[in-house]
Order: sequence, then C-alpha cells, then structure tokens
Amino acid sequence: MVAWLLRILVVLGLLGSAWVHWDLWANEGFDEIATIGPLFLVNVVAGVVIAVAVLFWHHWLPVLAAIGFGAVTLAAYLISLTPGGLFGVREQFATSAETWGVITEAGCVVFGVALLFAQRVRRKQGVLA
Repeated sequence: MVAWLLRILVVLGLLGSAWVHWDLWANEGFDEIATIGPLFLVNVVAGVVIAVAVLFWHHWLPVLAAIGFGAVTLAAYLISLTPGGLFGVREQFATSAETWGVITEAGCVVFGVALLFAQRVRRKQGVLA
C-alpha cells in the first residue's frame, strides 16, 4: 500500500513538472527561446513517458529515471537562478510556475528515493517469506 502511494506521488510529480513546462512553452513565450524552448518540450515528453513507465512497470529502473529527471530538471532551474543563467535564460523565483516546478521536481526526487527503498524492502520480504 505504501509503495502504491509513493508510486502515485512520483507520477504526480512527473506529470506536474511536465505540465509546468508545457504551460510555460505554450503560453509564456518559452517556445521562442532558442535552446530552452526545445528542451522544455523534451521535458514534457520525458515527464509523461517516465510517468507511464513508473505507473505500469514496477521495476527500479523507471523509478531511478524519475529521480534523475527530477534532480536534473531541478538542477537546471537552480542554474537558471545564477547571474549567468542557463543558456542565457535567467529566472528569479517569482512566479507560481517556478514554485510548482520546484515542488514537483523535488517530489520526484524525495518520493522516488522513498519508493526505491520501499521496493527494496518489499523484494527482501518476498525473498525471505
């Protein structure tokens, strides 16, 4: 039961991050930014694909992909907060989209690590039983 709850939270984090990036790309002009625009679309597709994999393939690999997705996306955002920005784009942590992006990406990492642990415990219990 705990593993299912964690799995759902990871999926929600992935889809939430994908939605934030889609919204910024489609409605906030990020589609016109040279490198960042295409990367936002990659983020959208990757978030959805990994979410489907986490939901239906109960293996450690898609969970690890979700953790990596969250960590890399969050790291890219943190780089965009620096004076140099990310590929010339500089953010200021001032919008609700930025807040939701940080929450969903951190959720991918935190709940993903917890899910990996829960899967490992469950696998050991199955082997010992």
